[in-house]
Amino acid sequence: MSAVSTDSGPIVSEETQPEKKWRRRSLLALAILLPLTLAETSYDSAREWLRGEDLIARDVDFGQSVPFGGSDWKLADLRGGKAGRLPDHAFAVIATFTITIGDPDLQKQWLGCKLMLTDAAGRRWLPDVISGVSLPAGVMNCSSAIFSGARKGDVVTIGDTFIVPEDAIKTIRPAVGLGSERPWYLRFQRPPK
Repeated sequence: MSAVSTDSGPIVSEETQPEKKWRRRSLLALAILLPLTLAETSYDSAREWLRGEDLIARDVDFGQSVPFGGSDWKLADLRGGKAGRLPDHAFAVIATFTITIGDPDLQKQWLGCKLMLTDAAGRRWLPDVISGVSLPAGVMNCSSAIFSGARKGDVVTIGDTFIVPEDAIKTIRPAVGLGSERPWYLRFQRPPK
């Protein structure tokens, strides 16, 4: 004689059915909301990063004046050579710009003003202090110009000094970045020889 099993599996009560539905719904909501949350926080981070970096160059021919940050910018001079106490194979470079002020609210328009040099390899150099090298008379740096009280129509000259390695000296180009224009920046052609 054989025994026949009458066990039909686990007994599911009516109380566990709603619990399973809510568990499934919660997992589905988590699967949807987690990627959305990550996307939202990543978007904010990417937007802030773009505001703080000079990423997209607008090339400007030498001698051309270009509107940027509410004013018209023009490369005035780019000169360099051995000067001061520099390491071997390094050169001092001075870049100067003439700017015709358009919007006199420079504290807003020029916030985060950054003069720099770039080269063909994509390297960048920021201003540096060089012992024995100073800016020409009447030339201000970005910070001084912002607080100079310049009015609409005034022409100001700003510039800075840089230390550049010898291998980059033939391809360097002056550039300007402003907080109000980021991620775009101006990259000027070198003066003709």
